[in-house]
Amino acid sequence: MARKETITQNDILQAAFEMVKEEGFENVTARKLAAKAGCSTQPIFRVYRGMEELAEELFLMAIDYFEVYYEKFPKYNDIPFVDLGLTYIRFAEDNKNLFRLLFLSEQRYGKSLYDLLNGKKGAVVREINYAKEYGCMSSEELFTKMWIFIHGAACMTLTGDYDLPESETVKLLEDCFRSFLK
Repeated sequence: MARKETITQNDILQAAFEMVKEEGFENVTARKLAAKAGCSTQPIFRVYRGMEELAEELFLMAIDYFEVYYEKFPKYNDIPFVDLGLTYIRFAEDNKNLFRLLFLSEQRYGKSLYDLLNGKKGAVVREINYAKEYGCMSSEELFTKMWIFIHGAACMTLTGDYDLPESETVKLLEDCFRSFLK
């Protein structure tokens, strides 16, 4: 009689995702994952052909995690790109390892940085359209300038070089928008 499966694909995936959040993607190995999931490596390789297949699934899971984070993050600013920037910077601060996986890794499984940020609900497109309503003639160009500032600030949180309070970050984002608007 065949032995009943006790470790499911979801158990493995959840354990791996927790490892990514806690230790970083680069530290997810089959042995460490097996220990975290409370099994041998056999169930991992029964479910996944290899660690690269698991890596892609973890990446997609991280995208969904970011999108939920973005949608739940309070939005209260009436200047385009400020809430988007604030959310992105805070995500980097709160989820350093997921931020590295999504926004700093070379392997993005066919997705651009823009695709990741825009998400399924069109977060960037909404902001660009809002900037047009705000009176911006070249909102795509303005987004590029804002994005360079936003991404730089978010990356600085990873090294501890950006630790401004939220109110100062909002002011910086507003000032950037206004200066780039000219």
